[in-house]
Amino acid sequence: MHFVVCIKQVPGTHDVRINPETYTLMTEGVESIINPLDMYAIEEALRLRDRLGGSVTALTMGVPQAESALREALAMGVNQAILVSDSAFAGSDTWATSYTLAKALEKIGDYSVILFGKQASDGDTAQVGPSVAAFLDLPQITYVRKIEEIDASRLVAERVLESGYEVIESPLPCVLTVIKEINEPRLPSLKGKMAARKAEIVKWSASDIAADPAMLGLNGSPTKIIKLTPPPPRRGGERIEGEPDEIARKLAEKLRDIIIEAAS
Repeated sequence: MHFVVCIKQVPGTHDVRINPETYTLMTEGVESIINPLDMYAIEEALRLRDRLGGSVTALTMGVPQAESALREALAMGVNQAILVSDSAFAGSDTWATSYTLAKALEKIGDYSVILFGKQASDGDTAQVGPSVAAFLDLPQITYVRKIEEIDASRLVAERVLESGYEVIESPLPCVLTVIKEINEPRLPSLKGKMAARKAEIVKWSASDIAADPAMLGLNGSPTKIIKLTPPPPRRGGERIEGEPDEIARKLAEKLRDIIIEAAS
């Protein structure tokens, strides 16, 4: 079986910068990491391979420096890695990104399960996994916390809901987006790190995946950001002290005043 994990390199929490002209994330020269939820997708793919046999491919779309994320995935035990990189991809929103990944997956062709982290830490949209499934016309299960059964033709997974969970059966191939409850990602071994340094990473351009230029990058992105401003700074909290009854009374008065102010 062939498990493909789509990963994204994202800025470290304190290194997020926005291009003031295009309102897109600036990645060049910024310290970056693998999207944290994608680590769980990598780990689950490795566990499935170890259980069922086959191979795991890590796939990412990004700037040349995204190669470091792929090498980290290789150090964890991934068999091969593919970087889809082209200046034509610059400024892609989730639609254009999903299209590009879907074209790369079409070129791969022999996948059994495609895995994503639930969402990326820089955008938090949770749209790319489901959108790739739609482009490829594949069944999908989102918010997966456990794969109960899997064989060469089907899988059964638990999907988390707001009020519980549901068990869904899907034919293969299919797309999964996973949450952190599914496993605990392993640390790369020293042997894995050394092998990852020497490993060859496959690199594809827009022409290599036969992508339509009109669907790529900023011009192929239907999402248009008109204005972007930072969130207002948090107001300092207020500590209420006293006996329990007194604290409860003061808190009730504060909440009442807030509600009255909001309604006026």
